[in-house]
Amino acid sequence: MNPFRSSNSKHSPKIRRAVKAVRSGFRRYPRAIYSSFKPNNSTNEPVHIPEILEELANHDLAVLWFGHGSVAAQLDDMTVVVDPVLSDRIGMRIKGKTIGVQRLSPAPVSPESLIGTDIVLITHAHFDHLDKPTLERMLDPNTTVITPHRCSKLIPPGFNRVVELSTNHSITINNLTITAIEPKHWGARSLFDRKRGVNSYVLESKDQCVLFTGDTAETKAYKHLASLPIDLAVFGIGAYDPWDHMHATPEQAWKMFQELDARYLLPVHHSTFELSDEPVDAPMKRLRKEAGKLQDCILDPVIGEIIIIETTENQSDSIE
Repeated sequence: MNPFRSSNSKHSPKIRRAVKAVRSGFRRYPRAIYSSFKPNNSTNEPVHIPEILEELANHDLAVLWFGHGSVAAQLDDMTVVVDPVLSDRIGMRIKGKTIGVQRLSPAPVSPESLIGTDIVLITHAHFDHLDKPTLERMLDPNTTVITPHRCSKLIPPGFNRVVELSTNHSITINNLTITAIEPKHWGARSLFDRKRGVNSYVLESKDQCVLFTGDTAETKAYKHLASLPIDLAVFGIGAYDPWDHMHATPEQAWKMFQELDARYLLPVHHSTFELSDEPVDAPMKRLRKEAGKLQDCILDPVIGEIIIIETTENQSDSIE
């Protein structure tokens, strides 16, 4: 018996995951790094649309997906942007260049379009969720930024205030209560950076309730929220191959959504950056198949489309 190949070793699953992750990375990151240093002839600079926040503000509950994990939402009279990443490329900055993966399609709006946002929520410090170049271009002295533990110093100066919100703690801003929940994920900014927090957020206003999970693997962390009247749950459904121990598969995301008994599911974290091995169109195909006859619960906007969720006096649902 080979002593170095014991199937009972408690380390073998971690080793297998590490090997798969390294192989996956070598399939895309050398190419991405090389292209980062090539002359930038990209026409992917997004359009400045100053009316975008005004369009959201016309509704009690509306949501706009910018691609990947970036979402803007209107809850009553508050505009919230989650993990704004509108740069053409994500990764480390070296001498003014971003070294990393490029967007598959241009961002729908420029960061300047989001100047005037009331609250920015950062779920964790990964480069595809905390993008300093985007934040620098949407600086506003009236905007509050909320981050997990040990992430506030990563936020560029110039915002009204930056608040670190620990797990199971809440903050209320203008009648909007934000509660941090710990997902099954990790928040490292670099290979040796292991002490940063990671948050999901529940937002409750007078008449609306929304859950932004950020990145998470399958977890029971949200089951206790089933007692809340959640109008919208935003779950990631991509980057699960080979990262399903940290990113939920579409089937797992649907299961967690069903446990919440929420009205609508907005699937995100797909079709924007090539960060994993599954085909670009696989996450939504698998989600629709898993939902079956309940697909009407799934919001499927194109990137940049505003989805309006209204409740009429008789509590029937309508989406535009």
